[in-house]
Amino acid sequence: MTNISLDQRPARRVNFPRLQAILLHPRHVFQEMTSESRATWLTPMLILTITAILVVIVAGFLKTRAATMGEISFPQDWHYWTPEMQNNYMQAQQATQGPVFMYIIPLVGSLVSLWVGWLLLAALLHFGSTLLGGRGSMQSALNIVAWASLPFAMRDVLQIVFMLSTRHAITSLGLSGFASAAGFVSQLLVRADLFTVWNVILLVIGFRIADGLPRTKAVTGVVVIVLLAILAQAGLGALSSGFGGLAVQRPFF
Repeated sequence: MTNISLDQRPARRVNFPRLQAILLHPRHVFQEMTSESRATWLTPMLILTITAILVVIVAGFLKTRAATMGEISFPQDWHYWTPEMQNNYMQAQQATQGPVFMYIIPLVGSLVSLWVGWLLLAALLHFGSTLLGGRGSMQSALNIVAWASLPFAMRDVLQIVFMLSTRHAITSLGLSGFASAAGFVSQLLVRADLFTVWNVILLVIGFRIADGLPRTKAVTGVVVIVLLAILAQAGLGALSSGFGGLAVQRPFF
């Protein structure tokens, strides 16, 4: 007989029982992941993809329904906008009521942001961890970033429930309603919520355990990289918003 070492045990590619564990007992899950020899990111990325699609479908349906009834959802900072900005917004609303703008473009943008953002963030965090003395691999970073992003799936579910209960699409995500005007600050506040903080905490725990980093280095590396990613995404969101108001308002990690 041949004994199978626990350090080399294969992991299940689809592991739904781990979904609850990562939210309630993240240290145990990340510790368990260090002994697995296969990529385990498929399960969380599948869940995130499904919730992202559902958010777009529900929001698109409610926006289409409101448009057919002559209802227009104005941003919370609408009264701060200049007459020219308000006029451009109204024209954009009239020109973007078809299925392409309501479903296809938001769906493609959301999924590209999710998957490309996952790859980029994992690469940056792995690079930063390596510079700080971490011993993890790129595969480990991909696993950690995917599982640590599950709080965003919970946020998607809450948004879906809220939209279905109120019968209105969400116009101001995160803390963007506190911004006095559309732009970089508003895009930055879109990504400021408790789920982002939760995500950062999970990333710190994961990289500290998997890469063997001290607590200070793990916190520093994760916070700096995530902050730079948020700033970059907010800048791109503000730029694309200025060119037509089609910014994807979904964090990409």
